[in-house]
Amino acid sequence: MSDAALGRSAGHALGPLGLAEPDGRVYAALVANPQSTAEELAGSCGLTLQQGVRALDRLAQQGMATRAPVDRERYLAVAPDVAIGTLIGHRESELRSARAEMHRLMDAFREASRYTDPAHSVEVLTGGEAIAQRLEHITGTSQYQVRGFDRPPYIQDPVAAMPLQRRRMREGLRFRTVYDREAVAWPGRLEKNILVGVADGEEARVRPTLPMKMIISDDRMAIIPISVGDSVLDAAYVIHPSALLQALDTLFEAEWERAVQLQAAIGTGEASAEPDADHRKLLGLLAAGLTDESIARSLGWSARTTQRRLQALMRSLGATTRFQAGMAARERGWL
Repeated sequence: MSDAALGRSAGHALGPLGLAEPDGRVYAALVANPQSTAEELAGSCGLTLQQGVRALDRLAQQGMATRAPVDRERYLAVAPDVAIGTLIGHRESELRSARAEMHRLMDAFREASRYTDPAHSVEVLTGGEAIAQRLEHITGTSQYQVRGFDRPPYIQDPVAAMPLQRRRMREGLRFRTVYDREAVAWPGRLEKNILVGVADGEEARVRPTLPMKMIISDDRMAIIPISVGDSVLDAAYVIHPSALLQALDTLFEAEWERAVQLQAAIGTGEASAEPDADHRKLLGLLAAGLTDESIARSLGWSARTTQRRLQALMRSLGATTRFQAGMAARERGWL
């Protein structure tokens, strides 16, 4: 651990720059008096020579001071915008690490407590910042997948989380999102956010309506914003491992199964065309519940022709199951 960190952990007072005393005073003096020696700085700051030298050594380690190129006994301050900007970056990194560790320990605490106290299965977050931090924690710590229901209204700009999501997708994390029709229609959302995510690997589907907004991390946590009518309050439920979380898992998979692939829902590719006569016949027989064998006999097709045309129809609808094909066809008015 660095001397500065030791100073903080020992409870040393911090100056306005967040530096343990007397480092902040020495840096300020060096900014005002470049090319100063350690002795001159110590004198101007009311320190002993040994205290001044140690402060300069710590400042040099943090990239805030450097020795003069000609006279190595003299020191120069690194420009404040560079030096303090670097210092702020270090502090922010430390805070992010501390926050992530806090969330990890809280997860462990709730997991250990939920068997004796069911109240730990549900947590209420209040305040936009707290909710944003937890969402960032979910995206940053999920192990294999993040699933979500996305629908308006939005407390924060939906595009804000994209950089972290894109980085996690590059690392192999799977993202599956079901978008409400209104989310796709939200001004600028499709081009600036949704299609960008899909291009990076997000799996996106669309439903006419969704029961709620939700995000699920692996099988360990879900966040549900608290809504009243068409507005979202500055609060959210956090659901930890429990029967309720299992129910939300089941709900997501059921909606995912019913949803239509994004490309089909927005009318790109083959999905934009009207079905031909054979496809309309095929859709009608599928809707009636006929099997492939019965459809082949009804239309006078071979089994291979039936399978080929059925697969072409499902591709045009962006569907992977017969149920999805039926839902997509109804949404387009094909049935």
